[in-house]
Amino acid sequence: MTFTQIALDIDGPIATITLDREAKLNAFTGTMMEELIAAIDITDADDAVRAVIVTGRGRAFCAGADLSAGAATFDYEKLGGGRGGPVRDDGSIDYSDPAVRDGGGRVTMRIFASLKPIIAAVNGPAVGIGVTMQLAMDVRMASDTARFGFVFARRGIVPEAGSSWFLSKLVGLPQALEWCMTGRVFGAEEALKGGLVRSVHAGEDLLPAARALALEIAENTAPVSVAMTRQMLWRMAGAASPWDAHRLDSRAIYARGRAGDAKEGVVSFLEKRPPVYPDKVSSDMPDFYPWWEAEVYR
Repeated sequence: MTFTQIALDIDGPIATITLDREAKLNAFTGTMMEELIAAIDITDADDAVRAVIVTGRGRAFCAGADLSAGAATFDYEKLGGGRGGPVRDDGSIDYSDPAVRDGGGRVTMRIFASLKPIIAAVNGPAVGIGVTMQLAMDVRMASDTARFGFVFARRGIVPEAGSSWFLSKLVGLPQALEWCMTGRVFGAEEALKGGLVRSVHAGEDLLPAARALALEIAENTAPVSVAMTRQMLWRMAGAASPWDAHRLDSRAIYARGRAGDAKEGVVSFLEKRPPVYPDKVSSDMPDFYPWWEAEVYR
């Protein structure tokens, strides 16, 4: 696929996705949405890719939604050329229509489903969808010039992209409420103190630090184990009981314990050598994956 608003670079086991509308501070568009989803499809399908870094071109990570449509920016009906899609003939709205889904949410749900760990390297301002798209990523690292803002209430809308689920799990409900209800833009140090980012770096050190973390994952862990662990931790974050996690853990340990990766993990440790894990995400996920779609698990 040819990308026009992002760039995808694969260097060894690390893929880097760069939001690439520098002149517009990498503002989010429908095209960018489609290209981000396509890029993650590519990284998921490539067994050589072990981790993904997402960053922005130039001085911004993502300035939020492209507001060039003015007052109609968030009015999907007007942007779509008038009544249609979820709007019925009588003027009522079918909220179950796929056209109601927000574009940022399409991206975060694809990130959520990723089989590869995703690291946000936030190189500058990240507001609106620029920050909510990060919430489904696994680690957020920021430059000292990064700024964040859940500015939705200041634009007359509400948080999107699944952030009403993700944000409070990352930073706690009181902090999530304060940031979203004030809509203020805040700096990297407040983001660090509030638990939104893992670490703050000088600008020139940000990508090397993100790559070092990605390589730590790539060089030491089994890819199928990482893919399973990522989905287990995210999906069990909303489980009603630890028994749900126990049932899932038990299945996963049983399946993984029989696999070649477990044998290699133990033997390489005993032999004091780097592991060479044989199992592949594309072909060797446990037979009960994806468990959340199976009636027998429900």
